[in-house]
Amino acid sequence: MSTKHHERREERDPAKNAGNGVEATFVPETPEAPPAAPSGAAESSRPPVAEPAAAELSALRERVGVLEAENARLAEECSSLKDQNLRRLADYENFRKRMFRERDDAAKYANAGILGDLVPILDDFDRAVASAEHAKDYVVLHDGVVLIRRQLGSTLENKYGLQRYACVGEPFDPNVHEAVAMEQGSVAEPVVAAEFLPGYKLHDRIVRTAKVRVRMPDPAAQAAADGQTNDATTGGAAAETAGPGPEATN
Repeated sequence: MSTKHHERREERDPAKNAGNGVEATFVPETPEAPPAAPSGAAESSRPPVAEPAAAELSALRERVGVLEAENARLAEECSSLKDQNLRRLADYENFRKRMFRERDDAAKYANAGILGDLVPILDDFDRAVASAEHAKDYVVLHDGVVLIRRQLGSTLENKYGLQRYACVGEPFDPNVHEAVAMEQGSVAEPVVAAEFLPGYKLHDRIVRTAKVRVRMPDPAAQAAADGQTNDATTGGAAAETAGPGPEATN
């Protein structure tokens, strides 16, 4: 063995070193470096680095350009859609405000038509009053008021469908009649006897019910009528039960 190996063995054996009067010291063994390979062999053993081909690099660049153009187009389209959405929101807000304004105006001026038709009738009233004050004639005033009443009723009926319905002599109907008085009478069912305030309807809907006096069936008369009916029914039944009378004897 070489001298270097003897030295290492002595360093590893502390007892031997102690017997020789030398302090034992532990020195870790350093592995020997492998012999260096020639430079040419090291370069040849490295794995080759893959470099992108020129065609692949060109395709990637072209793909990046296409994606950038698509991104720009989408950004422009998004901005255009955003502008359109804002315009539509503004149009809707303006439409909503216009509808609310038109609704309020319709409710505010809903009676403009009928009021325009009633103004000439007010003029007729003014002329009738002025004529009565000038002439001091009751007949002229009465005729003028009757004429104006006829004109007003005709306007409301022909142009707006307001009709006055008859009540007196009709069967009492709580849907169209309001009973404010009652009397007894010889009737089979409640009947309108008098009209205190006329009733009006607009087409098929009641605008105001008529205030009427109702004639109710008289309980005594009703009981008498029921008794007569029962007697007649009982007499007929008895005649049918008795059968034919005895035959005449010569």
